[in-house]
Amino acid sequence: MNGPDSGQQNIVKMQGVERMEQQKLDRINELARKAKTEILTDEEKAEQQQLRQEYIESYRKSLRSILENTVIVDQEGNRTKVRKKGEE
Repeated sequence: MNGPDSGQQNIVKMQGVERMEQQKLDRINELARKAKTEILTDEEKAEQQQLRQEYIESYRKSLRSILENTVIVDQEGNRTKVRKKGEE
């Protein structure tokens, strides 16, 4: 790999929030493709499930971070931070 990230772990970033390593995302996709054409071993099924859980947690963490830093600006320019439903 040539470029500024050579020798470093490749991490997917979304608005400054670290997400899952690209290598793990690639492995999730590889296992999904393989599952369409052949039966996965028990070890591969377990790995696929574990990677999917990591992905879901990473996605939720990223989404929470984005929402916690989101503001709504009304017509008068007032900024209101987005809150969880039921919070005052």
